[in-house]
Amino acid sequence: MTNFRRILIIKPSSLGDVVHALPTLAALRQTFPHAHIAWLVKRQWAGLLERVEGLDAVWPVESGVTGWLSAIRRLRAAGFDLAVDLQGLLRSGAMARLAGCPTRIGFANAREGSPFCYTHRVSVATTEMHAVDRYLLVAAACGASVRGAPEFRLRPLPADRQEVAVLLGRHGLPAREPWIGVSVAARWPTKRWPPEFFATTMDHLQEKGLGRVVLIGGPDDRAAAQAVKGLMRTVPMDLTGATAPGLLPALLESAALLLTNDSGPMHVAAAMGTPVVALFGPTSPTRTGPYGNGHRVLRSGVPCSPCFSRTCRNTVYLECLKTISPDKVIEAVRDLLKKVEVKAEVEAQARSS
Repeated sequence: MTNFRRILIIKPSSLGDVVHALPTLAALRQTFPHAHIAWLVKRQWAGLLERVEGLDAVWPVESGVTGWLSAIRRLRAAGFDLAVDLQGLLRSGAMARLAGCPTRIGFANAREGSPFCYTHRVSVATTEMHAVDRYLLVAAACGASVRGAPEFRLRPLPADRQEVAVLLGRHGLPAREPWIGVSVAARWPTKRWPPEFFATTMDHLQEKGLGRVVLIGGPDDRAAAQAVKGLMRTVPMDLTGATAPGLLPALLESAALLLTNDSGPMHVAAAMGTPVVALFGPTSPTRTGPYGNGHRVLRSGVPCSPCFSRTCRNTVYLECLKTISPDKVIEAVRDLLKKVEVKAEVEAQARSS
């Protein structure tokens, strides 16, 4: 393809999907170092993109048709010559076309007829590949080099790290004391490990001195967090709803480990290099698991998993998650924490030598 001057990435949501698309941005930036690259995203995730290296502009849009339509005039005036649609829905494909981009690229198997809006369509040979690698197929089709390990390039601001330290200290966590993040919510009810299992696990971690447990999540996750806290013997630190998405990279960077359902914070933690213990039921870790090495994914292996459904139709409700016992999760957390300690000791010795 040509040497593009102004590139528009369209990936409005959700949190995990936006993180998956970051290596595509990095690959485009590497190939087109002098191009102006902007990203069209839902306003609630704009703060995260403001912490991404290599992005020239963040274009927040409000949810709903009105919010999207209100951006068209400004997009056309911006004169983008390439639109990269990673959302793959009619609304995102139409935005690429209505923005007046002469070159529009997206997936050949995108939904809702969006491929008709593209000038170039990228085929995906198999569904059994991670979303990060699938998005990079689009970058490669634009002429970008995708060799080497994908780069997420999330860079917390210095003020973010200071704010996180103050926030943790205000809740009684001393500086440099290891802590374990826990994300008990998920967008789909079928992705949620039972609250009583989380409560049992978190109590064990705190009672055995493995680390202070810190609940994290957005404002919509407060009910799920309260359900778990109400079943616990010990008291966790609760930061649910206390941090904006833009602060998540700095927050999760400071955690020793994240225990989580298949959720957006899981992908932020993995992008920041924080080890993850992830619980998977109806979804596939091959497609959307924590990206990279050093993580642990627990699955039950029941025949109907993954079903990719928001509704459980199994005779035993949520059998795919209920057969993952707290004992198995505790063992995985212990094992990963030991590896974190060993790694930290090796790095400390290397610095002192």
